[in-house]
Amino acid sequence: MASLKSLLSGFLLLAGCAQALKFDLEATSSHHSNQRRCIRNFVNKDTLVVVTATLDGYKGDGMNVNMHISDSHGNEYGKAKDIAGEQRIVFTSHHDAAFDVCFENYLTGSKYVENPRRHVELDIDIGADAKDWSAIQATEKLKPLETDLRRIEELVGEVVSEMDYLRAREQKLRDTNESTNNRVKWFGMATTFLLIALWGWQIMYLRAYFRSKHLI
Repeated sequence: MASLKSLLSGFLLLAGCAQALKFDLEATSSHHSNQRRCIRNFVNKDTLVVVTATLDGYKGDGMNVNMHISDSHGNEYGKAKDIAGEQRIVFTSHHDAAFDVCFENYLTGSKYVENPRRHVELDIDIGADAKDWSAIQATEKLKPLETDLRRIEELVGEVVSEMDYLRAREQKLRDTNESTNNRVKWFGMATTFLLIALWGWQIMYLRAYFRSKHLI
């Protein structure tokens, strides 16, 4: 039993070893889309996502930081304006698609800012990692080992779903490639036959021309 617990703990440690992304967000004097700082991630359909951003500074320090989350299909999952401290947005994805977490930082008012930047720590939890397993354990009255097994089961299920998605995408690309190859093949054959027909017509035309001139 002890070895099983150690194995489960090691697996969960490896599964959740990703650290938060840390970066500095420079402040600008105006709003421009090209001055946004965006982080992209991929998520499967109907998957729980928890985005947690922790920023230093405070409201009214001369900088205004906004956060915006949207996916490649145009779905918007959350907007937060003038954030400081910890900001959390929870959503469930609508498509198998990439989503962007974007930040913008701009100066406000006439207050002088000595160091016009905010430090950001961004943590994105997807699927099983986004669930509150302590609450699930308390609600369903699970033992710690049962909770770990449930979490591992969901993590493995996500890996299998990801593999199925990649396999289906690979099959789609293979079908597209084969269809393109067939079209190129038939286009090449049609071009060859057209050139042969044109060559034959040119010979017949020149022969008729020379005969009309009594050259042959």
